[in-house]
Amino acid sequence: APDSFDDRYEGCGPAMTAALPALNHSEMEQNPLFKGVWEKAVEEWKNLRLPLSPLSSPAQAIALMAYTMEDLHTDFNKAVRVAGSSPQQYRDNFHFKTLHFLLTQALATLRGAQKGQCLDVFRGVCGYLFKAKRGDTVRFGYFASTSLKKEAAECFGKDTFFEVRTCHGAFIQRFSKFPGEREVLIPPYETFEVVKV
Repeated sequence: APDSFDDRYEGCGPAMTAALPALNHSEMEQNPLFKGVWEKAVEEWKNLRLPLSPLSSPAQAIALMAYTMEDLHTDFNKAVRVAGSSPQQYRDNFHFKTLHFLLTQALATLRGAQKGQCLDVFRGVCGYLFKAKRGDTVRFGYFASTSLKKEAAECFGKDTFFEVRTCHGAFIQRFSKFPGEREVLIPPYETFEVVKV
């Protein structure tokens, strides 16, 4: 995923946070799918009435909820895969800046609460054969949904099946539309060494 937008927002988090309200409004006008799913996620999060901690804002919880809803993650990740090809591509054509930032911040916060514990997770993929050899360094290059439960991951496909140790992914079950999947979300910037094929 050489063109993936995988920023961690190091050093620019406060500026991005300040820009969020206007940016979110603008992106919702340009992206009806994002707007519709975000509105559903707001309602879903309100109805759950769960504690926000350790996240720092309701927007982070809503972003995680929106990501796990069926309609959004495919288009979002497709856009993430190409948004890093140039500054112009990111600025003019990536209409998920808010979601990307909030997910990145939420995962960093949840990782901190996990006290640096790495997690062994699974990811099943249908219709794609991943090619790598032992010793290669690889990354997903998008926000990759994985599960602590092998059976849950197998439901998503077996054409390529990953067993991954993630040290940047975070357990998001409490903030997921589908808590039974025991989801761990891996950020686009995490790299892995292939140890077995």
